[in-house]
Amino acid sequence: MTQAKPKLKVSFEEYLTYLDRTDTRYELVNGDLAAMNPPTWRHILIARFLERALEAEIQRIGRSWLAVQGAGQRVEEDTSRLPALLVVSVEAIQPTLNQSAVLEEAAILAIEIVSESSTAADYLHKLAEYEMLGIPEYWIVDYLALGASRYIGRPKQPTISIYQLVDGEYQVSQFQGADRLVSPTFPELKLTAEQVLKA
Repeated sequence: MTQAKPKLKVSFEEYLTYLDRTDTRYELVNGDLAAMNPPTWRHILIARFLERALEAEIQRIGRSWLAVQGAGQRVEEDTSRLPALLVVSVEAIQPTLNQSAVLEEAAILAIEIVSESSTAADYLHKLAEYEMLGIPEYWIVDYLALGASRYIGRPKQPTISIYQLVDGEYQVSQFQGADRLVSPTFPELKLTAEQVLKA
């Protein structure tokens, strides 16, 4: 009889320098390393489209922000997430340019793109963590309509949910089809849900 190897708890500091000699990306969840499945091509294309669109808007409005893929967001002492996209201030990352790209203060905006393996985390855990951390705006891009009906309505359709922090709690607005996205951070952004979902 073989016994499963006990999980080793990892501190946030150990997580920042963790190497297992593979290309696996991990989130740190309550001290455990949680392997992330490689994204689909569609996921990558949506993230790339949004990164470019938000970078263009940031340039247009003249803010010292960056829209970045691949960076982490620390949400608790022993939990760090890897959103599809973060909008961060240059000032926030300046002191840690030579360290692992994990933001320890709240990002300006976080975006998650839902996959079959991330649905519960995106709609439940990350939503609560980002709200508690105080991230002012959180987008859930559900291009496959995987979220439960209570999150995206019935009949289920591809949906972008934009959560805005109001008095410490997220309030949600949902966008489908030709709906123009309404972003509190980027109020003049000219994007429809369909443009993003079909990127």
